[in-house]
Amino acid sequence: MKIPRRTFIRSAGISLALPWLDAFAEDAPGTRNQEPGTKNNPPRRMVCICAPLGLHPNNFFPTEPGRDYALSPYLEILKDYRDEMTVVSGLSHAGMGSSFAHQASASFLTGVPGAGRPGFRNAISLDQFAADHIGTQTRFPSLALSGEGSGGLSWTRTGALIPSDNSPSKVFARLFLEGRADEVQDQMRRLEDGRSILDDVGDQARSLRSDLGSEDRDKLDEYLTSVRELEQRMVNDESWARKPKPKVNVEPPKDIPNAADLIGRTRLLFDLTHLALQTDSTRLITIMLAGSTFAPPIKGVTLGHHDLSHHGKDPGKLAQLKIVEVETMKTVRDLLAKLQQSKEGGSNLLDRTTVFLGSNLGDGSSHSTRNLPVLLAGGGFQHGQHLPFDASNPPPLCNLYVSMLQRLGIETDKFGTSNGTLTGLEMKRA
Repeated sequence: MKIPRRTFIRSAGISLALPWLDAFAEDAPGTRNQEPGTKNNPPRRMVCICAPLGLHPNNFFPTEPGRDYALSPYLEILKDYRDEMTVVSGLSHAGMGSSFAHQASASFLTGVPGAGRPGFRNAISLDQFAADHIGTQTRFPSLALSGEGSGGLSWTRTGALIPSDNSPSKVFARLFLEGRADEVQDQMRRLEDGRSILDDVGDQARSLRSDLGSEDRDKLDEYLTSVRELEQRMVNDESWARKPKPKVNVEPPKDIPNAADLIGRTRLLFDLTHLALQTDSTRLITIMLAGSTFAPPIKGVTLGHHDLSHHGKDPGKLAQLKIVEVETMKTVRDLLAKLQQSKEGGSNLLDRTTVFLGSNLGDGSSHSTRNLPVLLAGGGFQHGQHLPFDASNPPPLCNLYVSMLQRLGIETDKFGTSNGTLTGLEMKRA
């Protein structure tokens, strides 16, 4: 059966375009025909942080493997959390080249090779995969944050970038400030109207199924699955819209207009991260750190962070780069401290939150995407070690992602290019 491409599914004056189906080929000749957890099931959370310009390997990685490694200059800053973190060396994403190294940030949480090349199509990111399983347990299924004006780490199942929030004041308002009564009513009305629309067009779409070929049926089933997922999200949004937002005894943050103030912006995002987790507003957060071309307001730094990361082994640039990255690591230390100090059900937020710090670049100066910096803290893993892998033949970084997903309680043995979990990384015994 040939169906005109202009076909829509309609009901009560509402129309919604169908996805492309091979049955449309006539019109296109030549086109290929929990609520917060209980004692026995505590809430698990995940924060993924990307330093898009990398972290200088000589200052980040230890030289010895195992549990008795000597702290590197950057890890020395985190010495108080040695037993709560694991450093991993040698990892990279399978199939990733270096000619589009900066664009590889698109693949940081997806593992899809070829970022930046013509025809590249991304896939679902780690946080959104997790949100599909546990996102309805909180008011916000996930948060995507960024210290820059654009870019992000979160991608939908169809490979579309989820815009990141770079205004801490606006994120704070979404998390903690109540809207006016009329605004809440308008939101409720939109949710009710939207759900009614989806109910109607869903029935219309299902009626088409018997007239389609097998491939088109698969496409339509995938489309209807996404409709059902949207329905579930809308029902969840409605239930949360009726509940008051949590109250926090802190001053709302003020946005930092200076794009070069990398550290100030990072601290604001990390403070928001702590508040969002502490109030159980979300359990999944991604953060793209800033990487300005202008000199940050840090004593001893006169060049832009991007220029310093592409140091060409110049001693002066390396010295300034270390200053910038030491300050960055201090913000990570302070985030870990806040999480550890926040008690929850006989434990603390750090033990229940997997904090993953990494980068799309193993070496910013050479644009290498091999031997990526990987630091994993908290989350209830058996930490206190340096896990080294052969950088010339490493397991996929996505193996780590499978381990992280399983720690969230998600039953999966596959994500992206993975071929298992990460060897040597074990969960704490109950």
